[in-house]
Amino acid sequence: MSKPMPLDVEDCLRRVLLRAQVIIEEAMGRHITNHAMLLQLLMLRDAMHRGHYTLDNFRYQPHGEEEAKDQGVSHSSSLSIVNSVKRLCFSGSGASALKEMQETLEKSSMILEVKELALFLTSYPRMYRQPYSMHLQLANCMFGRQLEAQVIINFLMRRQPHGHEELEVLPIIGPGYVGKSTLVAHACKVERVRDHFSEILFLQSHDFTDNELAIFKEECTRKYQNHLSNSDKDIRFLVVVELVGDLNEDTWNMLYSALKQCVPGCSKIIVTSKFDKISKFGTTQALTLRPPSHEAYWYFFKTLTFESIYPEMHPRFTYLAMEIAKGLRSSIISAYITAHLLRDNFEIRFWCKFLDFLRGSFHKHASNSGKHPIDALRENRPTCFGRIAAPSEDLVIYRQSQLCSEEKVPDIRLQDVVYGSARPHGKVEILVWKSLIPPYYSYVYTGEIQELKTTAVKRKRSTKNGVALC
Repeated sequence: MSKPMPLDVEDCLRRVLLRAQVIIEEAMGRHITNHAMLLQLLMLRDAMHRGHYTLDNFRYQPHGEEEAKDQGVSHSSSLSIVNSVKRLCFSGSGASALKEMQETLEKSSMILEVKELALFLTSYPRMYRQPYSMHLQLANCMFGRQLEAQVIINFLMRRQPHGHEELEVLPIIGPGYVGKSTLVAHACKVERVRDHFSEILFLQSHDFTDNELAIFKEECTRKYQNHLSNSDKDIRFLVVVELVGDLNEDTWNMLYSALKQCVPGCSKIIVTSKFDKISKFGTTQALTLRPPSHEAYWYFFKTLTFESIYPEMHPRFTYLAMEIAKGLRSSIISAYITAHLLRDNFEIRFWCKFLDFLRGSFHKHASNSGKHPIDALRENRPTCFGRIAAPSEDLVIYRQSQLCSEEKVPDIRLQDVVYGSARPHGKVEILVWKSLIPPYYSYVYTGEIQELKTTAVKRKRSTKNGVALC
């Protein structure tokens, strides 16, 4: 029995992934209320991302020293993919890559076994808008959270039993900057949700003082009274509580009690936090958000970076993009900044230079602090980045914050400080990224430009009879 050729396995995997993508995009265009189906779609989406990553890793990774050197300096050519595959057939790394692709194909068998799922999808009504175009509008859309948003919508639209007096609570848990606020904003933007609730109120605080609670309670009561006098339909509020810091059980009980006194009985609460313990405050299972997997992140980063350009036509650029994505630790904000920079400088030498700079800067920070700089940023710890435009200076970031759309943002952008010609001195506030999707937050770094200390050691000169000897 003959062994499968890499091109055969690649073609099979490519067709399976195309089928998965069709099903997922169809699902994102429909109102799905079955929780088990949503879970199955999440598994299907993860399998698709893993398959795409394995396929790209097979296509674009260099196999051998000479090819690795060639990736950075040669001109792009789609023929190099075919040539690489031919070399793979006779190399140890080729056998390993083929085995990995075969295993991925076998694990993707669930994609071939979802005929019933695809059939059930047609029974759910379509959304008013069609799914977005991945290649043209990704910067203006939420990536990889549509199915999680549907879980929230299902919770919000679920009717409470008649006479039910307790307010239903959905906890949403996840680390900072993982997209909790963005996910809630997208769910609240859906027309069915807006029509279902008389008011959608947002409450954000570090510790919920008595004064803050009194002001919010007064606002809720006033809005409730206005609706009572102006409407004869059912009145229900949605209260979104964003916990900036920790929250103990006594404070939560005080907040929950205050809300029960000033909002209609059929209202609902969404509470977001980075602390797992808020799950016990929920009346339903908590929704947990995690940073995208490495495979999902690559799918996102590749789409942002190449937009309408076919990566297959630029294998060496794609290889460099994969290496850059590995260092960004699934940071969504870093993906937007870096992809924008690479698109504006679509030249192989710049991409090589950028990758070398990124690796050097990250290695330097990890050597000094024991942490990857993006991990340090997530924990709001001081973080040091080099400057490709000014190698003799470092940008030290002390903290990051997010501003609402109405707040004034700094004029200086991060990419201009680290990679461009901007030359600020001393303490500085920098605009990192201005989101184009709700809730339209702007992300800001507060830091300082520091001169690098010279490490050169002067040779000690000896003297004889008062005369210096070099």
